Parts: sequence; structure tokens; C-alpha cells
Amino acid sequence: MTTLTRADWEQRAQQLKIEGRAFINGEYTNAVSNETFECLSPVDGRLLGKVASCDAADAKRAVENARKTFESGVWSRLAPAKRKAVMIRFADLLKQNAEELALLETLDMGKPISDSLHIDVPGAAGALSWSGEAIDKIYDEVAATPHDQLGLVTREAVGVVGAIVPWNFPLMMACWKLGPALSTGNSVILKPSEKSPLTAIRIAALAVEAGIPAGVLNVLPGYGHTVGKALALHMDVDTLVFTGSTKIAKQLMIYSGESNMKRIWLEAGGKSPNIVFADAPDLKAAAESAASAIAFNQGEVCTAGSRLLVERSIKDTFLPLVIEALKGWKPGNPLDPETTVGALVDTQQMNTVLSYIESGHSEGAKLVAGGKQILQETGGTYVEPTIFDGVSNAMKIAQEEIFGPVLSVISFDTAAEAIQIANDTPYGLAAAVWTADISKAHLTAKALRAGSVWVNQYDGGDMTAPFGGFKQSGNGRDKSLHAFDKYTELKSTWIKL
Repeated sequence: MTTLTRADWEQRAQQLKIEGRAFINGEYTNAVSNETFECLSPVDGRLLGKVASCDAADAKRAVENARKTFESGVWSRLAPAKRKAVMIRFADLLKQNAEELALLETLDMGKPISDSLHIDVPGAAGALSWSGEAIDKIYDEVAATPHDQLGLVTREAVGVVGAIVPWNFPLMMACWKLGPALSTGNSVILKPSEKSPLTAIRIAALAVEAGIPAGVLNVLPGYGHTVGKALALHMDVDTLVFTGSTKIAKQLMIYSGESNMKRIWLEAGGKSPNIVFADAPDLKAAAESAASAIAFNQGEVCTAGSRLLVERSIKDTFLPLVIEALKGWKPGNPLDPETTVGALVDTQQMNTVLSYIESGHSEGAKLVAGGKQILQETGGTYVEPTIFDGVSNAMKIAQEEIFGPVLSVISFDTAAEAIQIANDTPYGLAAAVWTADISKAHLTAKALRAGSVWVNQYDGGDMTAPFGGFKQSGNGRDKSLHAFDKYTELKSTWIKL
């Protein structure tokens, strides 16, 4: 456990070397156009560095190298046990460089350094090692055939994978993709968000150091409408995986149809209900969890518990507990190890969150906690965790994904009403149920249209559980053995003996 202080982290930040170039075929390189964009820290607005602004020319170069490397078999035809060993070394290198990666993550997107160090980096390393460990333990199939036939069902790497990842968990979301994609033998082009590209750029060198051949992992920083679009339309990208907004997810499906019908796997938005019944076993624990579910990572979480559904008979008792619990989630300097809430990723996102808070006011919801921008004097982008009571599920703040620390409290009277409200959203990513009644817990969980349902907790699960959504929250799953489905093709080979 590190004992670094805020002063230690600030000193390290001053000494940190920022790499902003793209990574293609095993080398850092400028964009073909030599264009760059400024990487600003939401902590205090400082310029961290200039980052390569890649476009279609860079996508073309990266895809050509990825295809050539894939076809060579230097990685794709390597024995699974050997790929496993390399992936575990890759994970170990993330852990060995944990403080540098955590500092890059915090400076780049504003999350508290304690979260970067103790959640994001270990989670990223765990995703790589878990996927690597699994790859030599997955068996193919032999079909039930007549005695003179042999039917083989095998999985093969899909080829060239484009991975577009979000800015809220830049390193961990990248590794949720890289783990299974690389372990199954694919070549990957990783496109980090322009809002938080630094850890993706850094780990490219660690991948080569671990033994992943040049050309297998390429990183192209840049904007979605330039290099992201180019990857989505490229005729030689076999699969595109994406985590981000539902709006962009829909556009990527269109690009697939306009190009080569590449496989598209999407993890998109959420508006997750956190349902607290009157018979919840521990209201204080439920309240603390409700506060954490909206304030953790500044509310910039696709599974954020942004709709708190509370049984009316306990609302007046329960809501003050949530307000009290939220006092422990106060924005502060992300380089302070004691900080629990950092800065929103940039000014644009801060203004979006503030506009939703204004919408809550204008639609008649009652502000009971937070609601203001603070710490303006720092030059950073900080907003207080916010609670609105008296929310109707038809309100904008209850229907649209805010991606900030804004909680809507909605009352209900029956389990059927709670389920109806919970499912009344375009999304279906996650949900939680608090009850001491095991039958009610199971029946409610079954009725909820969500990819993850947590009972008497919020945000449970680990690498063994699949993660993804119903409805407009996407398709396919990250984590677990089911993630390998996205990066492989099934082949049937039928042999006449």
C-alpha cells in the first residue's frame, strides 16, 4: 500500500514524462499529418502535452500493419499457453508501473488518485491476466456424428479488431477489450478517447516489453469523427468493439452496414434504477451504497445508480440517510489521497452536467443536496454531488444519461410499480434491488430488463461475471468467458472418414 502524500504526487506530476504520439507497428510515431491536439488536465486546467491527432491515413497504416502481423501468424498462431505467458507478463508490467499509470489517469481525466491506484490499475491488470489465464483452458467441440464422419467445431481469431474506448475508465475499459482480443490471437487497433488518451499510449510500449510482437497492438489517439470513423468504415477491420454513448453506438452500426458488415459489439448508455423496498435489511447500508452509486468516479459511470426508487412508506426516513451519506463524497484535488470525488473530465462535460441540474429545477424537481459548481479558483472542473427529490420518471433528468453526479429520487408504492418505473427507459444496463425477502428479490431481478442486477449491494461482480446491457445499452458482453465470443468466429469442419 503506497503512503504517498498529495505533495509527493504533485512532485511526481511535475517530473512526469508525457508520451503523446501514436503507436504503430511497435513504434511511437507522429500522425501522418503531424497534427496534434492539446491534452488539458481537468484537475487545474494545465496543459499536459500535445497528442497526435490521427485520421484516416493513420488508420490505413495501422490496419495494414495489423493485418500483415495477423496473417504472419507470429501471434495469431502462437500456442495459447505461450500467449497466456505473455499476457501475464503484460499484466505484471502494468502492476510494476502502477504509480505512473495511476498518475497519468488522474491528471488526464480527473479521478481521485486513490481510485486510479487501487481500483483502475489493478482492475486493468486483472482483466489482462484473467483473460490470458483462461485462453489455454477453453476447449473446442466434436459434434455428435455418424461413425464415418467427424464434425469439428472450432473457434478462430476474427482477425483485425478496432477497439474504441471511453474516457471515464480509460485504462480499465481498454483492458476489458485487450484481454480477450489479444489472448485469442487477434491484432488490435485501440482508439482511446481524445479526452483521456495517455494511459492507452503508455501501455502500448509495455505490451511490446511483455513480448507482444510489433503490429499486434496499435494505438491511435484522435477524434471520433476522424480516426474513429475511419476505423469503423475500414474494409479490412473485421470487428469493432465500443464502449461509449448510445448515440455513437448507433452510428457505428450504420458505418458497419456502409462498409464490410464488420461485427459490431457495443456497450452503451445506462440509466440504472436502484430499488429500495421498505423491507431492505439495512437502510443505512442501502443509503451509503446509494450515495456511492452516484458519486463514485464523479458519477461518470455507465452503471451509475442515477435513479433511486424508494418505497413511499420509508422515503421520509431513508432520504435523510442518503443525504447524510453523500456528505462523505466531497469534491477535492484528485492528487490528494483523501479525495473521494475528483474533477469532471473537461469543461464540456461539466457544462452538460450543470445544464441537467438546471433542467431538474425547471421541471419542478426539488433540490435537496449539492447542485453547484465549486472550486472554480483551481481552474478545474468540479461539481457537487447532487440529489433531486420529487422526480417523475418522465422528467429529462430521469430519462437521459447525465454522466455526472446527479441523483433522481422517485417514490413507488408496490413492487409492480417499481418494476414498471425501472424498466421505463431506453436503457437496460444495470439495476439493484434491496429487500430481505428472497422471493421478492428473485422475482424483481427476473422482471428487470437489465444485463446486471445486484441484490442488497450496488455494482457487484468481478471478471467471472459477464457485463453488458439489454435494449439500447448495447449487445455482447465484456468480462467472463462470454467476452471471447466477440473476438472469435465459429468454424464447422465436417470430415468424411
